Amino acid sequence: MKKVFFYLQLLVSTVAVQSQELLPFVENFTKSNYSGDNQVWSVAQGNDNALYFANNHYFLRYNGVRWEKYELPNKTILRSVFVDGDKVYCGSYNEFGYWKRVDGIMIYTSLTKNKNLFTGVSINEEIWKIFKHHGVIYFQSFNELFVFANDTIQKVRIPFQISYCFVVDNTIYAASVKNGVYRYNNKTFTKVHQWQGLENNIVHAIAKNKGQAYIFTQKNGVFVEENNRLVPWNNALNEALKKEIIITAKFIDSNRLAIGTAFKGLYVIDLKTNSYKNINRNNSLKNNSVLFIGFDKENDLWLGLDNGISHIEINSPFGIFSDNSGVLGSVYTMASLENGYLLGSNHGIFKYQYKQLQLLPNSQGQVWDIHKIGAKYIIGHNDGTFIYENGVLEKVNSISGGWKFLKSDFDNNYLQANYSGIIVYDSPIDLTKYKIIGNLTKPIKNIAQNKPRELWAVDNYKSLYRITFNSAYELENVENITQKNKILNDYGVKIFDFKNEILFFINGIWYNFNSISNKLERNAIFNTNFANISEIIPVNSSNFIVLKDKLLYIIHHVDNKFSWELLPEKYYEGKIINQDTKVFTNGNQLLMNLDDGFFSFYLNNKEVKPQKITIEGYYQGKIIDDDTYVDYNQSVILDIISEFYGYNRMGLFYTLNDSKNLVPVKRENIILNNLSSGLQELKVYFNNGERYILLTNYQFKVNKPWYFSTLMVLLYIVLISGIFYLYYKWNKIRYLEKLKLKEEELKHQKEIIQLEMDAKNKLKLQEFEKHILEVQIQAKASEVAGKSLSIAKQSEMIENILNVLEGENDISKLKSSIKKAVKTNAINKNEWASFEKNLLQSNEEFVQRLSKKYPVLTSKDIKLCIYLKMNLSSKEIAPLMNISYRGVELHRYRLRKKIGLSSVDSLSKFMINT
Repeated sequence: MKKVFFYLQLLVSTVAVQSQELLPFVENFTKSNYSGDNQVWSVAQGNDNALYFANNHYFLRYNGVRWEKYELPNKTILRSVFVDGDKVYCGSYNEFGYWKRVDGIMIYTSLTKNKNLFTGVSINEEIWKIFKHHGVIYFQSFNELFVFANDTIQKVRIPFQISYCFVVDNTIYAASVKNGVYRYNNKTFTKVHQWQGLENNIVHAIAKNKGQAYIFTQKNGVFVEENNRLVPWNNALNEALKKEIIITAKFIDSNRLAIGTAFKGLYVIDLKTNSYKNINRNNSLKNNSVLFIGFDKENDLWLGLDNGISHIEINSPFGIFSDNSGVLGSVYTMASLENGYLLGSNHGIFKYQYKQLQLLPNSQGQVWDIHKIGAKYIIGHNDGTFIYENGVLEKVNSISGGWKFLKSDFDNNYLQANYSGIIVYDSPIDLTKYKIIGNLTKPIKNIAQNKPRELWAVDNYKSLYRITFNSAYELENVENITQKNKILNDYGVKIFDFKNEILFFINGIWYNFNSISNKLERNAIFNTNFANISEIIPVNSSNFIVLKDKLLYIIHHVDNKFSWELLPEKYYEGKIINQDTKVFTNGNQLLMNLDDGFFSFYLNNKEVKPQKITIEGYYQGKIIDDDTYVDYNQSVILDIISEFYGYNRMGLFYTLNDSKNLVPVKRENIILNNLSSGLQELKVYFNNGERYILLTNYQFKVNKPWYFSTLMVLLYIVLISGIFYLYYKWNKIRYLEKLKLKEEELKHQKEIIQLEMDAKNKLKLQEFEKHILEVQIQAKASEVAGKSLSIAKQSEMIENILNVLEGENDISKLKSSIKKAVKTNAINKNEWASFEKNLLQSNEEFVQRLSKKYPVLTSKDIKLCIYLKMNLSSKEIAPLMNISYRGVELHRYRLRKKIGLSSVDSLSKFMINT
């Protein structure tokens, strides 16, 4: 066991030597972010506010949202960038020129192409630095200066090898590798003799601050100029820097200096206090080799690293304390110490002092609350209550889970909410003596008091309780207020003491308690201003913090108005401890606990002024211009570009088209999907604390979907017309079918009626038909009788003529006898009249049709037609009409003419078919 204890103590000691600092916020960019190479040799910010980087084989551009990557035509390594106006100059191996942005793309123009500048002794020159002096651009290699002025280039050979040139006090200095520092003027190099001692030193930076020259050597630390001579810099850090390799150095301002090293990252030195912060891979950076230090508009740092890029918000009021080792764990509570902090986490109680973090012995476990009274720190721990005083931690009782320690303003004593209820201390001097309020055994997480002998308490899980007790702290009554007010969802109730009034946040609604009606009432002011928040965190009597849509806002209450100040999400993104976020004060400084540490900031309530915002839209990887039409249902990416990259960057909100919902802009990037067709308008706002103010708007056009194109619309018209036509035809068919069905029904009804009528008139009809048949039979009989008569007469006449011929030989008598026989056997007029009458009656319909169709026909013609219909030949017709055979033929010919029948057609067939 002793060995185990020894190793635990050794582990604690190891933790203690790990250096931790409250550091500025650092934003790291790796190759995966910008898709480039490792080393970043130079950084510059353009007049368009974008940052430009020389990244080995790539020229990088970053506007705070989007990375762009370009290559030189000869694909050589870039060593330097420099901004002048709208041009970004760059230097490479045997090459230099400039970039300009055209239609959203950087276009390169070479200044050395076809100029034969890199020949002879200049065959292997790299441009490591570009600077401007008296309106002239200088491109510097280790051996030559290329002077660019009036579109011409002059080459100046340096008589010695140099590290870099520096412009200080309007003078160009060239630092040689072996012979010290020289002034350059009009192609002449003059040694600076008062800076003796720099021989055989590689100088990586020369700068002046408050009239004093600082010279930064690679391996011998920093020198300063005093009384016209150089002396080692009188700073404790200088000895450490002599063991380092200084690569670059720059003054942030008159009181701060930044030094980039090869092995220990960046040192930021406060010249007033001679203190420093070392920002390195152990705490913030991704790489310890700082190749270049650049500044942006906010005077924040941009580091070009041996592997990546870092942005350090050196001027931000926000500081970050982060334990990357994981020893500290999630911080739940903290309090200030002299030169440090006392931290309570889920791993135990930690002391941070003099840049060292140490776990206090025997404090392992969950810590909930640290309450400072004078020089004492009362600590609510999972294992009981502890006191930390004068560097000593002592456990004073075993009441586990001290969530909240509260001083009563009415009874001059102290209350503590814990796992098993609420206890009362008469004073914090002796916490071994306490009273338990009644038999309340619920896990109480938070308490508040605004009346004597009354407490408001919140269970760790659900419900709000009103607890009353007597002067001896004997429990009188416990009311479940949420249950009494019939609030079904009362999980995670929050108590908020504001302006001496206790408010309750229950299931998204704010309440206050009406002691007259003894009921909860909705609070109109807070429900109007702070609906739909996730959490509320007290700060002081005039300020508090709310969590809404994963964003933290400081609420300032001034002149009965609430103003909102957005805390940038990047400082706490993914690190908030839900339901246990607290704010702790340290003078004017505020500290907020996080998963792996805390961050600090200050209350300023400053007026937020509008900033210049630019919006660039991208569709299918190309920038959107006035001629761009976005296809329907395609994504559009909008970059919201600010002039600032750090703390001064505003929190922005946007709306799309007619939407009233203001959406926070996260990471300055908006991806729009499922866009409707037509003109789209996006508006960007910022909140000045009281209202949203429009900054800018952006418009672009979205095509109609393919199924709403002109061709498709025409097709739809045709289809719809066809559908309507088919529908019309279908309805018409149905209508006709209905009519047909109706007609069928009517027909059947008529048939039924007809059948009934037929049934009634059947006998009459039969009698009528019988009568007609009798008439027809009679007519036919008459016709037959007449014809029979004619035949009989002819037979009798023929027989008489034959008898005459047999009995008479005298010709004269013979003629006389024949004539007498013919006359005797001729049909008399009455017989012919009866015959003709019967003939007409039997063919009455035929006669009517002929007369109607051919009114020119005479009675004789009609007789001939009847005989022809009877299919009689001309010979048979001749005696019936009492004319000769030739007369019949002639009559037939005339009849053809009258009825217009050709000689080809049969007259008998025509009459039969008529």
